[in-house]
Amino acid sequence: MTQKVTKAVFPVAGLGTRSLPATKAVAKEMLPVVDKPLIQYAVEEAVAAGIDTMIFVTGRNKNSIPDHFDKSYELEKELEKSGKTELLKMLRELLPAHVSCVFVRQAEALGLGHAVHCAKPVVGNEPFAVILPDDLIEDGQRGCMKQMVELFDKQQSSVLGVERVDPSETHKYGIVEHTAVAPRVGRLQSIVEKPKPEVAPSNIAVVGRYILTPAIFEKIENTGRGAGGEIQLTDAIAALMQDETVLSYEFEGKRYDCGSKFGFLLANVEYGLLHPEIKAEFAAYLQQRVVNI
Repeated sequence: MTQKVTKAVFPVAGLGTRSLPATKAVAKEMLPVVDKPLIQYAVEEAVAAGIDTMIFVTGRNKNSIPDHFDKSYELEKELEKSGKTELLKMLRELLPAHVSCVFVRQAEALGLGHAVHCAKPVVGNEPFAVILPDDLIEDGQRGCMKQMVELFDKQQSSVLGVERVDPSETHKYGIVEHTAVAPRVGRLQSIVEKPKPEVAPSNIAVVGRYILTPAIFEKIENTGRGAGGEIQLTDAIAALMQDETVLSYEFEGKRYDCGSKFGFLLANVEYGLLHPEIKAEFAAYLQQRVVNI
């Protein structure tokens, strides 16, 4: 029986230490790129992929995330009263009517693997997506997750979104070794969490996009603490590979690491140049600014 990916897990309980002090009291996923928070981009990517159940694994100080996707009666009433119909329409369409949100609490930050496992009661025995909002991926055609869902629909196997990174940066990522089976698609041979450059099996890095079969939950349950003393999703995927095929997919699009200050600034510049409301004015400013450096 062909299975469909209809649920997405968003692990959003992290502290956002790379973006302090901005994230001391504000969820890092609520930091805006131009005029939308990172979590909104992530949810829109999931919706574009045909996913209709959003599962947020949250922690302390993350109340702004459910608030963002909740109805705001006072604000809508004020916009209606002021005749700001376009803003009102945008606000009401923030989340399509057919999409539901579920919030699960991760009481203790024990790693990405643990965060994903917290979603098990909601996911059940179905394949599901995992999207890390820190990794903002711009693809004006289909969206990264839609590309991966299309591959899953054909292969019915777990899929990891990957890209090639500078070999000196392998210590920042889960790194895979794979055998190419089709353009942009590989079959995983090994995966290791944050290896030093001198021992990394390749420079092919896993980024914040996954489609996983429900068998991953048992693997997480039997995974001890790994790199950083956390329950690593990478280690559970390595165990999953022993039982079933896991694919890597070199997605089309540009990734911005918005967990880093530099990546976040890059995203704001690039998305500003794409924004229909401000792109012309912003481009003119940047041209003038470069001249004056």
